[in-house]
Amino acid sequence: MNPIPQPFAATYAPPDEAFASAFLQARGDGGSPGTVEAKALALVRGMRAEHSALGGVEDFLHEFSLSSREGLAVMALAESLLRVPDDATADALIADKLTAGDFSHHESSSDTVLVQACAFALGFSARLVGQGEPHSLVADLARRIGLPALRVAARQAMRLMGAHFVFGETIEDALARAQDRRERFSFDMLGEGARSARDAERYFEAYANAIRAIGAQAGEAPLPGRPGISVKLSALHPRYEAISRERVLRELPPRVLELAHLAKARDLAFTIDAEEADRLELSLDVIARVVADASLAGWEGFGLAVQAYQKRAGAVIDYVSALATAHGRRFMLRLVKGAYWDSEIKRAQERGLADYPVFTRKAMTDLNYDACAAKLLDETRIYPQFATHNARSVAEILTSAGGRRDYEFQRLHGMGDALYEALAGMSDAPVRVYAPVGPHRDLLAYLVRRLIENGANSSFVARAADPDAPEAALIFDPLKMIGDAAHARHPRLLMPAQIYQPLRANSQGVEFGDRKALAALCDEIAAAQGPHEARPGAASRNALRDAISPIDGAVVGKVCETEAKDARAMMLTAAKAFPRWNAAPVETRARMLEQAADLIEARRGAFIALLQSEAGKTLDDALAEVREAADMCRYYAGQARLVCAEAKLPGPTGEDNRLGYGGRGVFVCISPWNFPLAIFLGQVAAALVTGNVVVAKPAEQTPLIAAMAAALLHEAGVPGEVLRMAPGGGDVGAALVADPLTAGVVFTGSVEVAQRINRALAAREGAIAPLIAETGGISAMIVDSTALIEQVVDDVLASAFRSAGQRCSALRLLCVQEEIAPSLIEAVIGAAMELRIGDPREAGVHMGPVIDLEAKAKLDAYVAKQRAAGRLLYAGDVPGQGSFVPPCVIRLDRPSDLRDEIFGPVLHVASWRAGRFEALVEEIASSGFGLTMGLHTRIEARILGLARRAPAGNIYINRNMIGAVVGGQPFGGFGLSGTGPKAGGPEYLRRFLRETTVTLNTASFGGDAGLLSLDE
Repeated sequence: MNPIPQPFAATYAPPDEAFASAFLQARGDGGSPGTVEAKALALVRGMRAEHSALGGVEDFLHEFSLSSREGLAVMALAESLLRVPDDATADALIADKLTAGDFSHHESSSDTVLVQACAFALGFSARLVGQGEPHSLVADLARRIGLPALRVAARQAMRLMGAHFVFGETIEDALARAQDRRERFSFDMLGEGARSARDAERYFEAYANAIRAIGAQAGEAPLPGRPGISVKLSALHPRYEAISRERVLRELPPRVLELAHLAKARDLAFTIDAEEADRLELSLDVIARVVADASLAGWEGFGLAVQAYQKRAGAVIDYVSALATAHGRRFMLRLVKGAYWDSEIKRAQERGLADYPVFTRKAMTDLNYDACAAKLLDETRIYPQFATHNARSVAEILTSAGGRRDYEFQRLHGMGDALYEALAGMSDAPVRVYAPVGPHRDLLAYLVRRLIENGANSSFVARAADPDAPEAALIFDPLKMIGDAAHARHPRLLMPAQIYQPLRANSQGVEFGDRKALAALCDEIAAAQGPHEARPGAASRNALRDAISPIDGAVVGKVCETEAKDARAMMLTAAKAFPRWNAAPVETRARMLEQAADLIEARRGAFIALLQSEAGKTLDDALAEVREAADMCRYYAGQARLVCAEAKLPGPTGEDNRLGYGGRGVFVCISPWNFPLAIFLGQVAAALVTGNVVVAKPAEQTPLIAAMAAALLHEAGVPGEVLRMAPGGGDVGAALVADPLTAGVVFTGSVEVAQRINRALAAREGAIAPLIAETGGISAMIVDSTALIEQVVDDVLASAFRSAGQRCSALRLLCVQEEIAPSLIEAVIGAAMELRIGDPREAGVHMGPVIDLEAKAKLDAYVAKQRAAGRLLYAGDVPGQGSFVPPCVIRLDRPSDLRDEIFGPVLHVASWRAGRFEALVEEIASSGFGLTMGLHTRIEARILGLARRAPAGNIYINRNMIGAVVGGQPFGGFGLSGTGPKAGGPEYLRRFLRETTVTLNTASFGGDAGLLSLDE
């Protein structure tokens, strides 16, 4: 018996150019492009000769192009309309989408039933909506009478789409529809991802019941000719993610094995569907454990899907072949092009990866698909299944297969009908239909994703939909499209490191789904050594005190705090350093910040270790903060070069006007404990690069992190007298603020402290000094009934409970439309139950402690009060030691019941009625805070209205509310939430600057030489 292969490992994002070179080399060594093109041309002509009266995706995309307003409106309606339970919101959604297009004048060019019915229904609805609001009583009455008809027509159009692209709403319906069809079938119950244990159990039962039903009607044909089922691993576990690997590998393989046993007993095909790139290694770990079970011996129905747009696809095929050889088995392998390409690109950019795990050109994906197909056809331990809707890809496979017959093609139900009808005329290769099963209201969001992917400009399906597209364009050789390795990448898609240029380089991140990269990061953290100390920038007679970890009370390091009476001496020393620092070229100061950013990334392990032990940060949050700190330094360096440059101003002849900028003097920077590195460095870097000198007072709870950051700035070139540390309590901050030499204060913290600082600045002697304050708020998220529940749950969990709810932007108040409130709140609580709370130094922990025992006591008392009032809907479990507070959900009667910011993992929920959206926004705004707000809706008019109303400094639509990106999402609010300008934004540095205008009378030297020397 062959040895079991080691866990799958391959370079996460290798360079595209290496693949292109290999593809070119392979073609140079042989191949039959002429044969391929001839077969592809025959398929295209056969497709165009075929015509279905019902209509397929090709006809639909031709009628409603995704580059048109109508196409986008249809997609938006299909994605959301059928899940809207209330008529009022459905009417608003329909009106919103139909007026966005021109359906009232849309004349269908197709004679297929699907397209004609959709065009008629949507055109009828659009005419009822009209171009404007009717004013007369008669018109208004007609409109009211018409609304139900409008609603019925639009919903019927969407149901027609659902009926065409969803194979059956139940497995029984699907099996009945599959009877007497010549194709093979793989039924997919479309468990798109469990968020809770209840979800996972529901999906498991759906799969199990489907396997039993399929087996009962499977007939007598042997494998591979038997029907099967497709299973998503993420549907069977609520935390199917790389950081939860130990838990997943403990809990998931037994469940998958149960389903596999059911499939084996009926000799069915059983395929594990593909997941995103960051879950590939985890998926293969689960699969390896399942297939190793001796009880599956002798069964050849087990399979998996591989996505050719992932650069590791070839390595996956090699690994699966090694697994099959080791176990003496034969596996099925479905080769697909891939789904969620745009999500993969975005994730790589957000994570700051060195490269993309997927190809950036469609032609490269097609070439890799061909290479993987050829590899599969060479494998004896794999039964190849080729899923494609592309005529040239089909032709490549037919050519490569030669005389081999033990393989099959696959297509998605509702797509590729004409192509495979044409294929039947030239080949007897079997075809399997991937058949989605489930209620239309649940599956149409999935359908829209498939339509958008297949309707992309570069897609064969989209081009095939156009009868004017020349045949040559449809069968064009992708290798000729690439030409050479230098053109392997899309020219307009920047590398992840470049997406914020010229503002700044993107900071370097880590993909936790890359086992090798995660291990390297953990090694860096483990290698970080103490001891850690924080001392003031002036001599202090205070004794060293222990810095205590909120995780377990352990001593993290030692702190010597500043004596309040020494604040004056520290300010005097800093003020003496100001003239020379202010006179230094801005380029010199900017380069120091860029050097600091490089040092931060080089020493990320040490910073992460201290962020975890001193501030209680999880691995993900600590890494994100290190990256934000580097981003701040680079962004402010670049901005300083722009805003500090002298400007020439207009004036009359004989006069030269110049506007110059310089620092104000000594800035007092008072930073918080919730972002002890990023906000500390952001404040200090902004002050320093604009020519100011700084006395920095970090939070009492996290002085060690600030001390490490200050030492790094000094190493980067900032003189010691230009940046002074003043660790200590509130009395130290008060003394610094009150000093007459204070030229400005930048503060992040509570509104109460900000107000005290404001009063103190006004009361002191000396120059009027600016206050730059960011003070948090009651951040609310509004969810209407068009929202996708699964997306909302993910965003609520991240917004409310990441960082233990200790972000200024954290979600405090969830306002849900009453029709969906019970199900959404239940889903949020179910997902919260799956959060792992504990020592954040462990990779699988989602939530660590709050900052200290004082914060814990305050939060515990608040939660106890709500529990006594009968408002506590959920509170999780926490470790017995440390400053841990569980994730909590508290019910409110109305949004305005929450008047104060509860700074911790406490989510308040309230419901609202359809038709009261504007009133709800006003009620939330009446709190006086204006920091962040979220909105989940598919109604664009609602989005635009909220943006115009601007009730918060940062508004997030259909996403989470945390993690503002430097330069892209400047952060800060107004009212009780702060003074502005926004941190990480283009106006921030100006607040730190003093302006000077110099006007020179150039004619005073005997006349205006420039004017007198003008040519005729």
